[in-house]
Amino acid sequence: MTQVAAAVLFLAAGNAAYAGTFQQTGTGIEVKPDTGAAKVVRLNLMSDNIIQVVKLNAEGKNLTPSLMTVATPCGSKCTFTVSPSADSVQLKAGKIAATVSLKDGQVAFFDAAGKRFLQQASESMTPVTVGGKPFFAIKQGFNHGTRDAYYGLGQHQNNQMNYNGEDVLLQQHNMIAAVPFVVSDKNYGVLWDNNSISRFGDAKPYDHMSRDLILRGVDGKSAGLTARYYAEGKLLLTRQEKDIDYQYLKDIDQNWPKEIKPLKDLKDVRVVWEGTMTSDQPGVHKMQLYSSDYAKLTVDGKEVMDVWRMGWNPWYHNFEVTFARNKPVKIHLDWKPTGGMVAITHNNPLPAAERHSLTMSSEIAEAINYYVISADSMDNVIGGYRHLTGQQPMMPKWAYGFWQSRQRYVDQNQLLDTVKEYRKRGWPLDNIVQDWFYWPEDGWGSHDFDKTRFPDPKGMVDEVHKMNARIMLSVWGKFYANTDNYKEFEKRGYMWTKNVENGSRDWVGKGYLNSHYDPYTKEARDIYYRQLKTKLVDLGFDAWWMDNTEPDVLSNSRLEDFKELIGPTVYGAGEITFNPYSLVSTGAMYDGLKRDQPDTRQFILSRSGFAGIQRNAVAVWSGDTVGRWNNLYDQIASGTNMSMSGVPNWTHDIGGYAQEVRFQSGDVGSAQENRTVGNAAAKPEDMEEWRELNHRWWQFGAFTPLFRSHGEVVKRELYNISAGDDAMRDNMVWYLKLRYRLMPYIYTMASDTHYHSGTMMRGLVMDFPDDEKAKNVKDQYMFGPSFLVAPVHEYKARSRQVYLPAGADWYDFYTGERVKGGATRKVDAPRDRMPLFVKAGSVVTTGPVTQYVDEKPDAPITILVYAGANGLTSLYEDDGVTNAYTRGEASRIPIAYDDKTGTVQIGARAGQYKGMVAKREFKVRLIKPGMSTANDLDKSDKSVTYEGKPVTIKL
Repeated sequence: MTQVAAAVLFLAAGNAAYAGTFQQTGTGIEVKPDTGAAKVVRLNLMSDNIIQVVKLNAEGKNLTPSLMTVATPCGSKCTFTVSPSADSVQLKAGKIAATVSLKDGQVAFFDAAGKRFLQQASESMTPVTVGGKPFFAIKQGFNHGTRDAYYGLGQHQNNQMNYNGEDVLLQQHNMIAAVPFVVSDKNYGVLWDNNSISRFGDAKPYDHMSRDLILRGVDGKSAGLTARYYAEGKLLLTRQEKDIDYQYLKDIDQNWPKEIKPLKDLKDVRVVWEGTMTSDQPGVHKMQLYSSDYAKLTVDGKEVMDVWRMGWNPWYHNFEVTFARNKPVKIHLDWKPTGGMVAITHNNPLPAAERHSLTMSSEIAEAINYYVISADSMDNVIGGYRHLTGQQPMMPKWAYGFWQSRQRYVDQNQLLDTVKEYRKRGWPLDNIVQDWFYWPEDGWGSHDFDKTRFPDPKGMVDEVHKMNARIMLSVWGKFYANTDNYKEFEKRGYMWTKNVENGSRDWVGKGYLNSHYDPYTKEARDIYYRQLKTKLVDLGFDAWWMDNTEPDVLSNSRLEDFKELIGPTVYGAGEITFNPYSLVSTGAMYDGLKRDQPDTRQFILSRSGFAGIQRNAVAVWSGDTVGRWNNLYDQIASGTNMSMSGVPNWTHDIGGYAQEVRFQSGDVGSAQENRTVGNAAAKPEDMEEWRELNHRWWQFGAFTPLFRSHGEVVKRELYNISAGDDAMRDNMVWYLKLRYRLMPYIYTMASDTHYHSGTMMRGLVMDFPDDEKAKNVKDQYMFGPSFLVAPVHEYKARSRQVYLPAGADWYDFYTGERVKGGATRKVDAPRDRMPLFVKAGSVVTTGPVTQYVDEKPDAPITILVYAGANGLTSLYEDDGVTNAYTRGEASRIPIAYDDKTGTVQIGARAGQYKGMVAKREFKVRLIKPGMSTANDLDKSDKSVTYEGKPVTIKL
């Protein structure tokens, strides 16, 4: 269709009105509405099911190229039509359509059947000045009053699964990976293309309680809350405080009572705030406890939360309070600090319709810029995200084996002895990790090894390889100012120097001046990789742990101060690119490795993530969580939503990174090598809880995309963590071996992340979209198409409630009981058993226990078939380590089960690769009601020899 320009006049209620103009472009349409926040609305067709919307304040304006997206408009490659009507114009492609109001620029979206699924309901573009340049604070809201469920948004720590009605802060943090992508249960998604701090839900930032609420002391009259300060059991001070306001380090310095000693000079400190909160706005109010150290919050006499975090890593804990108009609500907060932080923040209620909506907002923007994806499944919506932001490469097969790590191995002998110990015991292990501080004390960023502790790093790597294991090394974007690498960046203008200029020192030894490099130019990224290559990459390490990629330049800085530390960049002030550091910095490493090792698969582990990070061969972990049951609970929704954000390779520190002192005994892995903690030996009751927590976390970890044990203080090796508890040790080994038995299933599932934009850790809603109850289950998920996983996350729990989705029958993995879905049931969960169910009709490929993933490439494959429904799967294989798969060198064998005839069809092999096992044995086991899978994992009913041609097995 040729370009057209149209001015449309129409009559509305008897009055003439000018409704705007539109023009067709080579990739869509451009509309100039009569009114509205935007002067120009551009729609670009990205594929036959994806439309980009850009809303600008002026004509002829072009946006800075996106960091998150790699796709371009499809233009002539796509077929589309443009159809004007009296007051709107429609852009329509094969599987999506959008209409734009010529009057006010509002946009609505329709699926392939013509059904509207997304309707703009609110919009704002407020001018702001950042770094002396003009920008906008933006908001775009859709579907006010909707019941649609929403997922994704990255990795968060508030046990949120369905985000409808929730607020989510998209701001990178140690434990937060902000991915501004939302997928709905109604098979559509929105990718919000913005690099600054953003929000889902309420666009108004939370603030201290006094902004919105009237706070009174215990007498009901005094302004502010009554605060009592204790030390060593003695009351030191009582005073009224306007707010609970120790959120940042500067707040401790400025707000701590001058009448008593500084916090650091006191012992056994306890601060108690109590009083009432009153609001003139009735309804449910969203609130947050921001805290570290011990904090116990009670509202109207009911305990809301009892939490602990290590002092240096506070974050938000969400809670809600229902207010009646002008009726006081009691509040009581008991905080026991050892140097941590605490605050309570609040927002007034939104109107009900806006509360239940898809609303995105950002602090800084050139324009409103987002992509809408319409598909026939949530999987294909995520596929649209990957089309826009980049496909997930195949990870090395060994990445799905077990990772042993701790903070940290202080010398190379410790690391090598750990691998030797696993091999001696015959326990599976594929990967060992060297965490930070392998460098000299004053050499962070030098990329040197401390010669005393690591005299032969190349020899260490070679020795690990001789034991058929892989080794990952921790690298950072942080540099000490005294290093040559820092000086090179500084000379080229690619080092953020503000932190050094401020004189800020870190916590290592005497403390050292430091900052992070600026990765937002190609030259800076090339320098970063080159510095790593000559000293570290050439040693032969297999994987790269890119820590602190938020980046956390100076922990617990006030936000306005922190923004000054992460800039300027080529884009302007630091806050303009607050969120994408992990994307561009991991890109530096990945691009360099691809140039130097073109046929080697890469693996990068990052503490932060952003939209598009999966294209850099990155897995994301959930940061420095803590060894507490509530944190274990939080990880279930955190990992599931991160996976549903389009980033499929996710992991977590089994056991939690940091521990309360009551759990600590023995060595501490820290910069101060010989430091020991207060407890020479933990109390028996504390050790019992610590072991059970690790045991339960381990069971959960075995059924997450990457299986990895890590943490500080307590040694994390299986033989150390279970020492003195043989039953715990044996069960952990059983789950470890089960992970390796399932490797054919897991690796095939991993292959789908590349070939089919697949998701390994799946919210129940993905496979059961018509089950309303499944949409809100926070503590269960599907591990691939077959396994329903229900981790135990309460201390001493020996059963738990498990919801089995409707539309399938389910087998208890341990007992063989088959039950119909659509109900919640109480399931036994003795300490050695995490509830695990398999969907009837599942066809699960398994193998033998191995010491590492490719120890026995020609081993028989056992096919577990769960009777009760037809089933279909495949077995994917390749060489596991090279990029030959990108050249088509891989094989896939389809496997189908016909429940009516009781036959298994192993289809013809498609494809081949170097080293492929052309002839192998397939065993088949039919699981019927009452048959335990777990009790005899080596059992089979029939076996056949397979040479690539179809084989039928009658069961």
